[in-house]
Amino acid sequence: MDIEGGARAASASSLAPFEEGVAEFYDSLLVPILFEPYASEMAIVAERLKPGSILEVAAGTGALTRALRVTLDPATEIVATDLSQAMIDVGAPSLTMSRTHWMHADAQNLPFASSMFDLVVCQFGVMFFPDKLKAYDEAKRVLRSGGRFLFTTWDSLPANDFARCVDECLASLFPSNPPDFLRNLSYSYFDIASIKAQMSSAGFDAISCDRIELTSVAAAHDIAAAFCQGTPLREEIERRAPARISEIVDEVAERMESRYGVRPCGGMSAFVVVGRAS
Repeated sequence: MDIEGGARAASASSLAPFEEGVAEFYDSLLVPILFEPYASEMAIVAERLKPGSILEVAAGTGALTRALRVTLDPATEIVATDLSQAMIDVGAPSLTMSRTHWMHADAQNLPFASSMFDLVVCQFGVMFFPDKLKAYDEAKRVLRSGGRFLFTTWDSLPANDFARCVDECLASLFPSNPPDFLRNLSYSYFDIASIKAQMSSAGFDAISCDRIELTSVAAAHDIAAAFCQGTPLREEIERRAPARISEIVDEVAERMESRYGVRPCGGMSAFVVVGRAS
């Protein structure tokens, strides 16, 4: 595959906007492979806290929102927000129960009054906040005294089998300029001391950070499509190989199958972080 040659001819202006390209792949493939297993774990933690009102930031298409709705008391008020309207457009129609609301919102500049919620939750979104301390300050501001901020962040790339395999396959396909979204963003925020220090700086105490290891099983082609078309990796790939995303997905899937079989089982590792608004 003459991928490197195509990369030299690529231009950023040829790319479709992030919001137009990935929400459906994200919801149909990436959510069941990665996010639903951890959503169930987070919902259990949230249920123990007995919140009357929840704000979810970076909700995506609602994997955690659905798990919370199933697990928590039906009277619990949930406001799910995301910066991407495309994600909301995909997720909101799947969850129309009462006391569940969807809004477009930036986690770093929340459109809510202070002390409105008992719990703020975020599943695998904090890694993408340009200013994490500002986002944590906002979470603290909208929480009532004694409220909790609950979020998950991925462990390192080597500790997550599917993501590591996709990253290695893409690095071999683009040796001179490998896509770096996974290692530099998605799987980059796992230093526990740094996380706790930032949480503490934002005014949280009683901070816990627990590693949760799970497994996932999926078809190799679904895994390749989920990562390459359901994340910003798509933009990185299309910048390097315009109009060849399907070929890249097939090549990644073939390489994954040769290593691990048609339907691999992969280990996943993430941290569940909880802090109390002091």
